[in-house]
Amino acid sequence: MENTRLSMKHSSSLTGNSPLYTAAQRERRNSSRWTLVQGILAPVQFLVFLISAALLARYLLTGQGFEVAAASVVIKTLFLYAIMYTGALWEHDVYGQYLFAPAFYWEDMVSMVVIALHTLYLALYLSAWGSTTLLIAVAVAAYVTYVVNAAQFVLKLRQARLSDTR
Repeated sequence: MENTRLSMKHSSSLTGNSPLYTAAQRERRNSSRWTLVQGILAPVQFLVFLISAALLARYLLTGQGFEVAAASVVIKTLFLYAIMYTGALWEHDVYGQYLFAPAFYWEDMVSMVVIALHTLYLALYLSAWGSTTLLIAVAVAAYVTYVVNAAQFVLKLRQARLSDTR
C-alpha cells in the first residue's frame, strides 16, 4: 500500500497534477531576489541564443562567418552559466536545495546535459582541438538540448501560473 501511494505521488508530480509550490514555497519564491534575476536573465539569454543560432545558421547555409558564429556560442555559454548559477541559488531559496528539487527534477536533469554540451563546446573552442565540423556539431547539439530545456521551463512557468490562479 505504501509503495502504491509513493508511486501515485511520484506519478502525479510528473504529470503536473500536484501543485508546483506549497504556500510557504510560493512566499519564498516571491521574496527571493533570485526570482527577479531569473526573470531578467532568462529572456536576455534567450535573445543571445536567437542571435547566436542565426549566426550558426548563416554559417551552415553559406559557409560565411565562422569566427563570429563560434564566438557567439561562447557568449551564449557564459549567459547559460550565469542563469544556471543564479537558478541554483533560486532553487535553494525556494526549495532548500541547490539542484534536483522534486518540482524541477527533470528540468535540472536536462539542464545538466545542456551544461555538459556547452562546456564541451567551450573546451574545444578554447583549446582549438577538433575540426570546425566537430565544433559546429557540438554547438548544434547544445542548442537543440537548450531548446528542449527552455520548453520544459516555459511549461513549468505555465503550470505555476495556472496553480497560482486557483
